[in-house]
Formats: sequence, C-alpha cells, structure tokens
Amino acid sequence: MTDIIKVKNLSVSYEGKKVIENISFNVEENDFLVIFGENGSGKSSLIKAMLSLKEPSGGEIEFSGGLSPHEIGYLPQTSLAQRGFPASVREVVISGCLNKMGKRAFYGKKEKALAEEKMELLDIQNLKNESFQNLSGGQMQRVLLARALCSAGRVLLLDEPTSGLDPSKTADFYELICRINAQGTAVIMVSHDVHSSLSVAKHVLHIGNHSALFYGTAHDYELSSLIED
Repeated sequence: MTDIIKVKNLSVSYEGKKVIENISFNVEENDFLVIFGENGSGKSSLIKAMLSLKEPSGGEIEFSGGLSPHEIGYLPQTSLAQRGFPASVREVVISGCLNKMGKRAFYGKKEKALAEEKMELLDIQNLKNESFQNLSGGQMQRVLLARALCSAGRVLLLDEPTSGLDPSKTADFYELICRINAQGTAVIMVSHDVHSSLSVAKHVLHIGNHSALFYGTAHDYELSSLIED
C-alpha cells in the first residue's frame, strides 16, 4: 500500500505548552486508522494540524499522491449549534463542495450532481427538502457525512462520529463507514468506542500523556496491554 499521509515527529503547542510531542504514523491508501486517547491527550490538536488549522511546533505532515489537506473530508463532533442550523438537508450537503469552487459564487451542475450522488449513497434523498434541525441524531450524522464526502478527495476524518447515537444507530453508522472505506476512501476516526472501533480498524494510534503510546495494526493492538477488559 502507498502512504498518502506521513506524520513525522509531530509536535503541537498551545499557549507555549506542548499538547502533543514527537508523534509519528502513516496513513495508507484505503486505510482505516482509529485514534484512541483520553480527553485532553492531544487528539483535537492532532486533528487541527492534519487539517492545516494549526501550525505544528515541530516535525512535519507530508501529503503525497496528489493529496491536499483541503481535500480531507471532515466530520466534526455534532454540536448544539449545528443541530439548530436553519437549512435544508440538500443545502447542508452541497455546502461541502465550497472548498472546490474557487471564486465561483454559485453551485454548478457538477456540485449539484455530487450532492445528489452522496445523498443517494447515504440513503437520505427522501430527506433533501427537510429542515436539518428537525432530523434525528442518526439522520443528522448521515447528512453531515454526506457533506464531508462532498469535500473529500480520498480521505475522510471523523471525530467521535457515534457519540450520542444509540447502539442500533451506531451499528448502522459503522456499517456505512466500512462500505465507504471498501469503495476506496481512507478513513481516520477518533473514537472512545474501543471494542466496536477495533472491529473495523486496520491500524490504531493510541495517544497518552501527549505522545504516542502505540501505533501499529489493529491485530497487534488487541494483543497489547493498553486494552481494558
């Protein structure tokens, strides 16, 4: 497999204090990397660095194979502000195309077709005229995932995507993400749901005390002492 993202000895500081230090890992084409770590371990800072929203204080992030950080589809944790967003499902989904439009002010046929394609993929076409704020939690996640796929090139970054979903909706979401991954999109997923995430992961990065405690295959992680029974 070809590496499309190489993170080498990455450090990120906040207000003069290092929040992650000397972290290294690779993301391959069609990879499924799950990132574990307690709250405050530095996962959010790593995400911001990968999205070019925060400048590293040391090390580097190398993108290859024609991949740009602006082509990473991003699904953030759903906030209360997002839940109250007054727009239709179609408007939310197609807004994922904005980073590809340059200086154009209006969506063209290409963007409209892409939005329709992603809504069909996620089985939400019947909701396209519905108000986003009236959807269930599971429906909102599908809409936001469709939006992220509109902006994604070959990589999808998910931050706690199943937080707040009930077990049946969580299982449906994992099945959907695995289908997207099988179609050729590399997935990077931040999660606290260790056991369910390991069932879909190919590689694991575990961050603790602001550094990498583990990076390797999901199989090797399952054999490690980092998993709690």
